[in-house]
Amino acid sequence: MISLQSFTGAKRAVFLLLAILAAALLVFPESRHGPLQAVGRLMVATVALPLRGVDAVNSGIEAVWSRYLSLHQVREENATLRQEIARLKGDSARLREMAAATDRLRALLELKERLPYATVAARVVGRDPTNWYRSIVINKGRKDGLKADMGVLTPAGVVGRIVKVYDHLAVVLLIIDRNNAVTGLIQRTRDEGIVEGTEKGLARIKYLPLLSTVKVGDQVVTSGLAGGLPRGLPIGRITKIERREAELFLSAEIEPDSDFSRFDEVLIVTSPRETTGSSTPPFPVRPGSPDRPDTEALR
Repeated sequence: MISLQSFTGAKRAVFLLLAILAAALLVFPESRHGPLQAVGRLMVATVALPLRGVDAVNSGIEAVWSRYLSLHQVREENATLRQEIARLKGDSARLREMAAATDRLRALLELKERLPYATVAARVVGRDPTNWYRSIVINKGRKDGLKADMGVLTPAGVVGRIVKVYDHLAVVLLIIDRNNAVTGLIQRTRDEGIVEGTEKGLARIKYLPLLSTVKVGDQVVTSGLAGGLPRGLPIGRITKIERREAELFLSAEIEPDSDFSRFDEVLIVTSPRETTGSSTPPFPVRPGSPDRPDTEALR
């Protein structure tokens, strides 16, 4: 039996012989006339056919390789552009955060300058993750002159009061916590009551006189009769009035002016007594307010 290797070798030998013969026919002058010329052309065409196939394959490979190199370069450029876009997005986010922090600090500084009380600025460094208490932790403490029961506020209004003090930290119980209570005043009617937190994350004022003319939209401010909060600081507005039978007092629901999930800096009132003779109200009149701020209470 003839082996596959011998058959392959024979094919190669025949192909090589035909190639040599075709070259000889083209080279020798005698091959340019007569039957040899026809045979030579036939053999050249036969030999040239696989050569053309090889050339076409090489051209195709070169084209594919060129496209591959181009695509590889495009992928590298896209990766570089994506990295640059990610860097620019990070820079943009940092710049927006810096701009927002600048606006907050400017508002806090303006409030500090308007308030006729001694204050200390602090930054919020923690929040109570549980539902037991609504409180925050600030980065100032006993070493900064803070004490328990000092009032805490933002440019929007009252936040709460300090309940625990450490050397460099303090815990602030928010005014919307059920365990917190401060004395409040209906700005229009001058009726006083106790402001405490509710389970819904709002506040309410209790023990208002039964004959009070309080109505929805009235502004509630601190009365200054107890705690470390001076008189006249805004707490919120009345949203609902509760009149229950067989009770000697009214109560009303309050929507606080401060957004307790969005502030990062606060002011602590270290002394509720005035330190300047300024008569300018520290909190401006809010749009749509039917009444003027309690400027007399601030004097």
